[in-house]
Amino acid sequence: MVKLAFGSFGDSFSVVSLKAYIAEFIATLVFVFAGVGSAVAYGKLTDASLDPTGLVAIAVAHAFALFVGVSIAANISGGHLNPAVTFGLAIGGNITILTGIFYWIAQLLGSIVASFLVKFVTQLDVPTHALGAGVGAIEGVVFEIIITFALVYTVYATAVDPKKGSLGTIAPIAIGFIVGANILAAGPFSGGSMNPARSFGPAVASGSYSDIWIYWVGPLIGGGLAGLVYGDIFIASYAPVLQSEDYA
Repeated sequence: MVKLAFGSFGDSFSVVSLKAYIAEFIATLVFVFAGVGSAVAYGKLTDASLDPTGLVAIAVAHAFALFVGVSIAANISGGHLNPAVTFGLAIGGNITILTGIFYWIAQLLGSIVASFLVKFVTQLDVPTHALGAGVGAIEGVVFEIIITFALVYTVYATAVDPKKGSLGTIAPIAIGFIVGANILAAGPFSGGSMNPARSFGPAVASGSYSDIWIYWVGPLIGGGLAGLVYGDIFIASYAPVLQSEDYA
C-alpha cells in the first residue's frame, strides 16, 4: 500500500530540513562532478568514443563518487542524491511529498551546477545520457526501470529497513556498488542513468534534451516499484511499522 503523505510547511521549512536540502545539493554536486568529469577526462585522454575500458573506468568512478556522496550526506539528509530514490522513499512513507519536492530541487540544482563547473574548468562539451545504437525508447525505459529498481531496493534493504542492524554501516558501499554494476550492465544500452538529476544536469549544461524523458520515466517507475515492493511486502509486515531515522 502506498504510504504517501503530503507533510506540512512547518516541517519542510524547519532548520533541520533546510540543512538537509543544502546537504543534498552539495552531495549531488560532488557526485555529478566526479561522474561527469570522469567521462570528460576519459574522452580527453583517449580522444575516442566510449570503449570497454572507458565503461569500466566510468562505472568505477560513479561507484566511488556515490559511495562518498551518500556517506557525506547520510547523517544530515539521508544521502538520497537522486530524485528516484527520494520518490521511492516517499512511496514507502519515509519522506513527505513536500519535503521530497525540495529534495528534488536541491538535487537538480546540484547536478546543474556540477555540470556547468565541469564544462567551465575543462572547456569541453559535457556528455549526456543517450540510448545505444539499435536501442529503442521502450527498451531504454525498461532498462532504466530495472536498474533503478535494483538501486532503490538496495537503499531500502541496507539503509531504510528498521531491521538492518549493523548492515547499515555498509549501506553507502552497497549503494555505490550496485550503481557501478548497473552502469556496466546498462551503459552501452540505456546509458545507465538510474538518476534523473544525473541526466538532467548535463542536459541543461549541453543544451541537449534528446530523450531526456526516458531518464525521468524509467527511474521514477523503478524507484516507485522498489518502494512498493520492499516497503509494502517486507517493512509493512513488521509489527509495529517503523520509519528509518536516517531517511525520514
